[in-house]
Amino acid sequence: MRQKTNTLKNAAVIGIFNSKFGPISAGLDHCGNLMRLSFHTEKDLEWARLTGVARDDSQVEFIARQIHEYEQGQRIEFDIPLRLQGTAFQMRVWQELSKIPFGETISYLTLATRVGNPKASRAVGGANGSNPISLIVPCHRVIGSNGSLTGYEGGIPIKQKLLAFEKGTE
Repeated sequence: MRQKTNTLKNAAVIGIFNSKFGPISAGLDHCGNLMRLSFHTEKDLEWARLTGVARDDSQVEFIARQIHEYEQGQRIEFDIPLRLQGTAFQMRVWQELSKIPFGETISYLTLATRVGNPKASRAVGGANGSNPISLIVPCHRVIGSNGSLTGYEGGIPIKQKLLAFEKGTE
């Protein structure tokens, strides 16, 4: 799985909080916009240490609060200010990801069709895999056409847990 640590390169602060799915790191820009949400906390902390990005868990409490509301079934959409950076194609894919309703899944082919190119399933998979704000931009809701679970930033076990939670089968 590709590690997207470079999405922290313009981060002003990084914070860590616990969730029922495991520890989560969040990187914010100077305006408090979320740039990265990841289950790779150790790698993110190491990168922050090497580059001098400060760790301040209190700065990401507003994100932790919304994630905890999600975990308790009190929230199905997030209203966290985001700063997504990517190509025009990636931005279209990430925008479409954000439209997938809580508890539902779609295939890479369906996602490719929604972004205007049904033959671009692999490219959509690449854009999905480079999503820097997992969970909030719900790339975990994209599965193979045969129903198989394919890659996820946090790993397949976390993807399974997220999908089971959203479908109420956990």
